[in-house]
Amino acid sequence: MFLTMRPVPKDKLDVVYRITHHMPDVHGAPIHIGDPATIGIPSLTAEHLGGDVQFQPGDVPVFWCCGVTTMPAVKSAKSSLAFTHSPGCMYVADVMATVPATTTSSPADTPKVVHVSQEPLLYSVASELAVDQIQRLEKAVQADPGKRGIGHLHIPGELLRCVLAMSHASSVAVTTGFPCHTELTPPEENDGPPGAVAMAAMLQALGKQVTMVMDASRLQLMRDIVEDCVQAGILKESVAVLPYPPTDGTAPDREVALQFLTHDGDLSRPRYDHLVAIERVGRAADGTYRTMKAKDISSLVGPIDQLFDLANEIPGIKTTGIGDGGNELGMGTVQDKVHQFITNGPDIACTVPADYTITAGVSNWGGWAIAAALYVLRACPIHDRYLRRAVGFPWDPAKLRGAVPSMETEEKVMSIMIKHGLRDGMTAELGLVVDGLQFASEHAQIMKTLRSILGLD
Repeated sequence: MFLTMRPVPKDKLDVVYRITHHMPDVHGAPIHIGDPATIGIPSLTAEHLGGDVQFQPGDVPVFWCCGVTTMPAVKSAKSSLAFTHSPGCMYVADVMATVPATTTSSPADTPKVVHVSQEPLLYSVASELAVDQIQRLEKAVQADPGKRGIGHLHIPGELLRCVLAMSHASSVAVTTGFPCHTELTPPEENDGPPGAVAMAAMLQALGKQVTMVMDASRLQLMRDIVEDCVQAGILKESVAVLPYPPTDGTAPDREVALQFLTHDGDLSRPRYDHLVAIERVGRAADGTYRTMKAKDISSLVGPIDQLFDLANEIPGIKTTGIGDGGNELGMGTVQDKVHQFITNGPDIACTVPADYTITAGVSNWGGWAIAAALYVLRACPIHDRYLRRAVGFPWDPAKLRGAVPSMETEEKVMSIMIKHGLRDGMTAELGLVVDGLQFASEHAQIMKTLRSILGLD
């Protein structure tokens, strides 16, 4: 495919996208905004057709489909006569095109350009309706029935940026695990793994490669949970569950982490586009790992933080941390607020940041919100077209509805957690209780709200 590139001031991206969006019979809306390397163009100085263009401070490269793309097809057809573009020269016919008299439209047909990442530079697009739905999902999971003060850690708009980045990813690795019950076997709580399964189910439905990363000591536990989820129809296929550090006796260090995250240690060839930690205990300032009550559980925790440390140095890998207390992996982004607003904050605050920090009243709710928001994006025709670069056919959102979290599915997930001995993190109860909240009441209400926002219930 040949593309046309124009530099556009970043404060004009919405205007440019909306104008061209309403002209689908010509070039239509852009198919990429940001780093050219993301779409296989080494640099803007690479060999190209047409004249050079000059960038001004604040300009962003914007790419459209180009009519020159037809030239190879015309040549290969060996037609005796053809009329088409030549580089830098538009073919203009006397057939009038129908152009809308106004660009005013409904929220479902009004594009919104969102800055997703600075390194590499990436903007994405969704409709105003989809953006509003995702913002409402984000607000819904900020409910704080445990009164931990999690609202002080909330970064508005983070869910939207996170799921847009995840939507563009092809390979996602998920980690979880908070071994707070040191006297029990297994020591894991039941907040985290269900949210990880919910995200994995949606990512699988979207055709993305999903991997789970666990401590070696709980590797078989997670593999058994995954297989039970497959048997129950919650996951459509098995998910690779890998140990970190590897179980070959290698001492974990930067080189080991590099080999885990990339192909042959090549920073330009990451194995994963996105790392997600949900209710995964994170490293505190003194190097320990602590519960909300500041209990040291370091002896039960492996150094999976190393992967996030290194991923934050690799532009091709984005990271997300999901938590409900400030001591979870990825919450280093808001550690100052954890110190200020969360009980035992200075002792427990995670110092490892993430590109996107998702807070929720219960971490599982954050996983549900991400799964629901990914559904919203793929059901949005504007985002769908942008994601597939205007090539191919629109995605049928009906294919994804079975992967959207529901009470029926989550009750199955919880029964699997009970089977494998995962308990409530606050009461150690083995049952339908997560973070001291009854599943049939508080959790059910959040689920009802999320599905109502999607228009599914």
